Amino acid sequence: MRYSPEDYEREVRQFEWNIPADYNIVDEVEQHAKKDADKVAIFWENAAGSTRRVTFVELIDGARRFGSALLKLGVNKGDPILHLLPRLPEAPMVQLGTFIAGGIAVPCTEMLKSKEISYRAQRSGAKMIVADVSTMEQVEAARGTSPLSTHILIGGKRDGWLSFEDLVADASPAGKQTTLAAEDPMVIIFTSGTTGNPKPVVHKHRWMYCHHRVTARYWWDATEEDVIWATTAPSWAKWYWSPLGTGLTTGASQVMYNGRFDAERYLGLLEKYRVTKFCATPTEYRLFAKFPDLAKYTLALTDALSAGEPLNVEPIEAFKRAFGVTIRDGYGQTESICLVCNPPGLPVKPGAMGRPTPGPGATLIDESGNPVSPGEVGEIAVRPGNPAIFDGYWNSPELDKEAFSGDWYRTGDLARVDEDGYLFFEGRVDDVILTSGYRIGPFEVEDALVSHPAVVEAAAVAAPHRERGEIVKAFVILGDGHSPSEALVKELQNHVKSVTAPYKYPRAIEFVDELPKTASGKIKRAELKRREWEGWDRR
Repeated sequence: MRYSPEDYEREVRQFEWNIPADYNIVDEVEQHAKKDADKVAIFWENAAGSTRRVTFVELIDGARRFGSALLKLGVNKGDPILHLLPRLPEAPMVQLGTFIAGGIAVPCTEMLKSKEISYRAQRSGAKMIVADVSTMEQVEAARGTSPLSTHILIGGKRDGWLSFEDLVADASPAGKQTTLAAEDPMVIIFTSGTTGNPKPVVHKHRWMYCHHRVTARYWWDATEEDVIWATTAPSWAKWYWSPLGTGLTTGASQVMYNGRFDAERYLGLLEKYRVTKFCATPTEYRLFAKFPDLAKYTLALTDALSAGEPLNVEPIEAFKRAFGVTIRDGYGQTESICLVCNPPGLPVKPGAMGRPTPGPGATLIDESGNPVSPGEVGEIAVRPGNPAIFDGYWNSPELDKEAFSGDWYRTGDLARVDEDGYLFFEGRVDDVILTSGYRIGPFEVEDALVSHPAVVEAAAVAAPHRERGEIVKAFVILGDGHSPSEALVKELQNHVKSVTAPYKYPRAIEFVDELPKTASGKIKRAELKRREWEGWDRR
């Protein structure tokens, strides 16, 4: 549905949750399978060109067989199970099968090392792990340092491992199942975090219902008629937002590509599968914008979405020129559903995160917890107890107390609101740069730098300065054909001055080959800032 401002305001005012007490995503997928036995749930392809088509019937059959097998292995309701899986059709089968057995999914990225696997197993208390053959080595290295005692392998057979394929083949889809309710724990997702150990965020089964009601409707605008593609992986909250919380709940078909980003390959897949709705990271869109022949592809695209961090103007304009589609930003956290987005039909303002979605009631507040006025910067916050956010951390009362001790759950993200209710990202609470009395959000600097043709990616942080207290320092990755030089430093500084308020320009620029990032791809500005301040005499 394409909204007018008046329609959207009405949706916000009249929104009610009405969450069914027995809601769970397994039943949702079952209904889609019953509705159309031939409906494709997943169009899968990998980097080698292998392809698969998996229907909703095949998906739920595999999930129910795996759930039955887990119950035979002694899985009880509430047992955490680690998942270490790439983009495979088996990933949603394993996830749904875990729920069918009453287990709690603990998704882990393929990039984890053995120490990190052990930490997640110890922190969650998981005794079972399901891994792909491609991730087996690091799991093996974690033996003896974690409580993991049952290992299930996809794509091969090894001593000390149970075969996923054998378990599914030997189990019955009509076997014993666990009764699920909306308030039952569903998943433990570890936050990527910029400091300290990752925190175990717990979501209940109602989380999928909330995504269906809000994320899928007001951001994705998805229906069963769509072919969607979210480039995320099974280890992230964004996977639960989109391939599960949007694709499987709406009954849409979806593309799943198991391979690295390549602009030409991605564009070919978008064209081949006639994808109507596409969601990628800002980094991927920036790389698309550098591709010289975007317009040569004929796409069926009606919507393009971006999430993870704010997207600068250049890739938005490039996509619109090539395909006539305006990329719409969306915002949320591991701890939430989509809290802010640019809804379909409403004007997209350059640099805007969008408007608060109906339901969550996201609000900008000051340090005292009072809503801020238009033009002011505040922290994005949601009232505790709202089903749009998590209920707490796994077995962590001290973290729960810290998160929910006040009248608000504070996201730690700062934004500015304009007269029309649009939010503009200003950075993390601890990312704001204070220089000569000015408060500068790093994204504005980064956005200006990336709009220069020589810059692929940039990060801005506060660096110490005797006279100014802090200055803006930028770490810059250059594109092919560009080399570091003092002349280029001056050119970039003047460029920033020309596209944003001059006081925001980076007084120091360092050219780097890569930026430190979390496992989910977010820039670790805190790490860059720490490097600058180590050993600095603040007196």
